[in-house]
Amino acid sequence: MLRLAPAGTRAIVDMSYARHFLDFQGSDIPRAMQKLVVTRLSPNFREAVTLRGDCPVPLPGDGDLLVRNRFVGVNASDINYSAGRYDPSVKTPFDIGFEGVGEVVALGLSASARYAVGQAVAYMAPGSFAEYTVLPASAAAPVASLQPQYVTLPVSATTAYISLKELGGLSEGTKVLVTAAAGGTGQFAMQLAKKAGCHVIGTCSSDEKSAFLKSIGCDRPINYTTEPVSTVLKQEYPKGVDVVYESVGGAMFDLAVDALAIKGRLIVIGFVSGYQTPTGLSPVKAGTLPAKLLKKSASVRGFFLNHSLSKYQAAMDHLLKMYAGGDLVCKVDLGDRSAEGRFIGLESVFRAVDYMYMGKNTGKIVVELSRSVSSKL
Repeated sequence: MLRLAPAGTRAIVDMSYARHFLDFQGSDIPRAMQKLVVTRLSPNFREAVTLRGDCPVPLPGDGDLLVRNRFVGVNASDINYSAGRYDPSVKTPFDIGFEGVGEVVALGLSASARYAVGQAVAYMAPGSFAEYTVLPASAAAPVASLQPQYVTLPVSATTAYISLKELGGLSEGTKVLVTAAAGGTGQFAMQLAKKAGCHVIGTCSSDEKSAFLKSIGCDRPINYTTEPVSTVLKQEYPKGVDVVYESVGGAMFDLAVDALAIKGRLIVIGFVSGYQTPTGLSPVKAGTLPAKLLKKSASVRGFFLNHSLSKYQAAMDHLLKMYAGGDLVCKVDLGDRSAEGRFIGLESVFRAVDYMYMGKNTGKIVVELSRSVSSKL
């Protein structure tokens, strides 16, 4: 229970009665915060989402952490979420954002067995587009410091790691095509396939991105603005490619199906080219797909990270060790080269989403949140 405190001082939580263990020492928690909220369902992020202030800072439950967000990750699927496509029964308003890096500023009593106030964590949990987020302690991973690079791991890197491990069948000499290879998740599919001894091909949209792909081991970058992807694949890989890590959809999906080798495997992790449409889809040649797959004994498999959460923690642990050991490049794009400069503050999430859909980013798009807080308890 809360003990009454003199006016102007901070209330103290009595741990012998209280459900929450809130250690306020040095945490400077305000009463209210800003956050992004989906207020209408739409694939147009600016129409769907509202920046609200004066939202109460949530309290953690017994097994929860309250994290002050320092960096948050932007994903192509944020607009699928704002359109209500992941859960058609969802009712507005609801919070948005999938991942972040920040410091623990309060925690539940059970969560205090593993975490402490002031600890830096990376996490995957709904509602990260906020100054503060409550999440289960089980959804967090301790990290060495508040670096934006850690935001690349909870969604983008784990998606690449688990999907390729479970569905890719990678081995020495496997030919792997990664579409949107210089993007948030493509960069990891590229590196993980290369480390498995594969020959890796990556599509991208600029010479700068091609140079980045070469720097992380890409054997054949294809800048599709200067080289037709289909022509390159037919001429240089006449027997096809064994695995495709595909996130673009539409015409790129059709091209990738045509490029599959005998017993080739195409892994669908997204179809970003259609997300901004009313249906969320871009047209593909579905009518010919059965014949094409049968002809090659090939397969198309979908991968959605939420269906592999039993493997998530082991994947995060492995990726964190790789990064700590210098074996993984975690490229981030903080918007420094965008027209209005670096993405700082929740209001810049709107710009960051636009920037992503214009195909401007190299690496994972990350938004930095201000260190300052106001309206102290």
